[in-house]
Amino acid sequence: MIAMSQPAVTERLRKLEEREVITGYGAKLSPSKLGKHAAAFVLFKTASCKDFEAFADTAPEIVDLYRTSGEYNYLMKVMTETGESLEAFLETCHAFGFSSTLVVLSTRFEDRSLVAGREAPN
Repeated sequence: MIAMSQPAVTERLRKLEEREVITGYGAKLSPSKLGKHAAAFVLFKTASCKDFEAFADTAPEIVDLYRTSGEYNYLMKVMTETGESLEAFLETCHAFGFSSTLVVLSTRFEDRSLVAGREAPN
């Protein structure tokens, strides 16, 4: 429990929001409750980043998309209903390039927050 008054907490949050330390608020959803039982990380290589990104913008299976250095252009986190739907999604992706897929067997933790109190110097 924090020993601060409600106005002090509100003011502290406002300042953190102004400095963009806090960038948003949201709900954490359960993938399995939404019927998403297959998760994978996909390394993707394409010659046409623009076309692939246009596709990725419309693909609900892609939860996270990172532009990377090295042999592959992208790292995606993908969530689908089943292994079969994951396979179908990957086949669709192959119209844009090549992939290497790591299927998630189990999750130990995810969405770990950054440690509060260790702010970057101004």
